[in-house]
Amino acid sequence: MAGSNERARRRARERHEQLRQTRLERYQRNRKRAGIGLVVLCVIGLVVGLSVALIGGGTPKAAAKPKASTTATATASSTATATAAAVSEPAHQCTYTSTAPSGSKPSLPTSSPDYSATYTASLNTNLGPIKINLLNSKATCTVNSFVHLAETNFFNKTQCWRVDNSDGLYMLQCGDPTAGANDKLSCSSATLGSGGPGYEFDDENLTGATYNAGTVAMANGGPNTDGSQFFLVFKNTSLPASYPPFGTITSGLDILQNVAKAGTSCSLSASVGGGVPKEKIIIDSVTIKKT
Repeated sequence: MAGSNERARRRARERHEQLRQTRLERYQRNRKRAGIGLVVLCVIGLVVGLSVALIGGGTPKAAAKPKASTTATATASSTATATAAAVSEPAHQCTYTSTAPSGSKPSLPTSSPDYSATYTASLNTNLGPIKINLLNSKATCTVNSFVHLAETNFFNKTQCWRVDNSDGLYMLQCGDPTAGANDKLSCSSATLGSGGPGYEFDDENLTGATYNAGTVAMANGGPNTDGSQFFLVFKNTSLPASYPPFGTITSGLDILQNVAKAGTSCSLSASVGGGVPKEKIIIDSVTIKKT
């Protein structure tokens, strides 16, 4: 009888833990989809408020109106111990913290990056190649992760799921594994923009970060939650320095501009901004060149 009671208690504990994990993952997805939107809106409010105070009323000209959520990974919260701000670049050691459900083992990048290497990447898309110079000396752990994901075919046959051509935010967002090449993306999808590699890592290269045309930066849902999603800027934009720049586009900027001009097939929520590109852009593969 005692053994039967113990088994029952154990099953109850297991059910409780599964329920807790499910709720945690759902909370993380929702938090990350909206996180950047809240941050950006707060920044805009502060800028507008200061402008009004300084010029004594009138109609201040907002520097930007980004209302986006550059969402990245979903699942459990990060427990990374390293603080990006304390790491001098190029980093000699990287920390990648699993966010995968209990029992799963994501493919993690090496913790010892080749910090002296020079990397370039080619996003081989259905619309043509987009060439990128990766900033390994300034965002070593970010580049190390991107190279790992590219070399393990993580980005292959995925769609860039979001384009924003609004005032102040000009970007195309990619790297979500839930946006498959053959999928018909819907702005009402609960999973769109929530996918990640099963790990997170800390921010880098944020001091003085700017987002001019040609910048490639990490999308995230808050400090130190970088994963697989990234965005490519096709026109100078004014985002807060919260998204680690890790590359510069050397050719293919016109591809992004043409996708933006084509517009969107549907609009995402106001807290996210932009919408699904009307002209589908698929990453067939990513080629890395190391020298």
